[in-house]
Amino acid sequence: MLLLLGIIQLFGILQALGARVEVGWDVGYLNISRDGYSTWLAVGVNGRQPIAPVYVDEGDTLLLNVRNSLDKPISLHAHGLFQRNTTYYDGVGMVTECGIPPGESFTYVIDTGGQTGTFWIHGHYGSEVADGLRAPFIIREKAPAVQYDEDVLITLEDWLQMPYDLMGARAQQIRFDQLFSNYPTVLINGIDGNKSQPIHFVPGKRYRLRIASMSVSYWFKFRLPGHKLEIVESDGIAIEPLAVDGLDMCPGQRYSVLVTAHDTDAFNFRFNVTFYADYVPKLADFNPRHYEIPLVYREGAPTRRYAIVGDDKLVWQDEFAMVPRNRQPLLEPVNRRITVSKQEHTPYDGFGLPTYSLGDYAYTHPMVPSLITALTTGNWANNSLAYGPQTNTHVVEHMEVVELMLVNPSGKDHSIHMHGYVFQVVELGPMGNASATQRTAPKLKRAGQWPMRRDTVTFPAYSYLALRFLADSPFVALVHCHAQQHKQRGMSFTLVVAPELLQQTQRMPEKMLEFC
Repeated sequence: MLLLLGIIQLFGILQALGARVEVGWDVGYLNISRDGYSTWLAVGVNGRQPIAPVYVDEGDTLLLNVRNSLDKPISLHAHGLFQRNTTYYDGVGMVTECGIPPGESFTYVIDTGGQTGTFWIHGHYGSEVADGLRAPFIIREKAPAVQYDEDVLITLEDWLQMPYDLMGARAQQIRFDQLFSNYPTVLINGIDGNKSQPIHFVPGKRYRLRIASMSVSYWFKFRLPGHKLEIVESDGIAIEPLAVDGLDMCPGQRYSVLVTAHDTDAFNFRFNVTFYADYVPKLADFNPRHYEIPLVYREGAPTRRYAIVGDDKLVWQDEFAMVPRNRQPLLEPVNRRITVSKQEHTPYDGFGLPTYSLGDYAYTHPMVPSLITALTTGNWANNSLAYGPQTNTHVVEHMEVVELMLVNPSGKDHSIHMHGYVFQVVELGPMGNASATQRTAPKLKRAGQWPMRRDTVTFPAYSYLALRFLADSPFVALVHCHAQQHKQRGMSFTLVVAPELLQQTQRMPEKMLEFC
């Protein structure tokens, strides 16, 4: 009897620890057409595109075995994962590692650490993410807080008409406002958005739709006319159900919404997907561009269509209306406030375009990864200049409440992503002269008692945005715009959290050091 009880207890412990899920990725080139318009040398995994989604369960550890069959270094970032005590697996080239050299292999050990929800994995060294190195990463809850009958994944991507680096090089011959004259197209669930495969509903059933924007530069609006969407998750954070008409998603954001199917199969419907960017010239049928996904209740049933409704008549998601299920109060008092302003600079970058910054300098990678500097320079690791002024580094002490005050006096929206943490969205307000460019500055909004937490947020034109986080995990975290051309032109800064504790608790894998 005692032996049986011991076996049962051991089984419970193993269940709590989770499984080790191995996934193999051979990253190589593919000469393919994904959108039906252009064929070019893209990046795929195991000889295919789209890359298969990665699924694990709560508590599991993902072993991502990567071989680099490209002719340049790569690194892989699990977008939204905290990587507590394993900063070196965050996968940011020349920030947390030197990258996997061509012909080499490396295993990322990604401990999901109690996180659940909708994430994605993408290249984070150069432009590989734009060329196709991106895939959804789903961590399924063992006991979901909300009940549903079926889980449906919908991925949204923008797709260029040529490799990203070649697209950037065209700026030497043409003005920036024509840089995307060959406007990107849309991939829905990995294929041409004009050929979207139908999603099937059964009358009366409840569906969890996971919508992941794996976009490089463009925003997506997502709607399902004739149905109500209830948001229950945002960037891996479970929230109290919030009814909306649609989602307006910046690059990198993810949502889960619940949809209850109608009781009858008399009609079919269509999802509406709108693809747009405010910093690219508007052009009919290109920016914005509209797509539809068939929603089939019954083959052959007529499709019910609805009159076009202006966006201002619809209810869209709002961080200031969301309440996390785990009601973390507003973090206070603030121990450190870091103010950074989005700036444009000359001299220009290598393509003749102005550089951007979130701080004094347009970010450029250091010669030595910032994590290695933090781990090897002793007390000097507490000096931000040790990381190079071009990294815009701020050193933060352990357990400080940090407020990031971001200022955007320009007429362009941005998508801000923070590595290693989620932040509370505390305040949004107007900034600068919006009327000069016929833009509308956002109205003042302040968080309530339980602010929304997430890892990626829209940073509107002519605004300031206050974000707070608790520096409870030693880390070297990049904060950057997730629009690829803005990031590559310098719109990033670095947070080094508790470097002395980092030195005491973390050691980079030997193979990773050999790659340097």
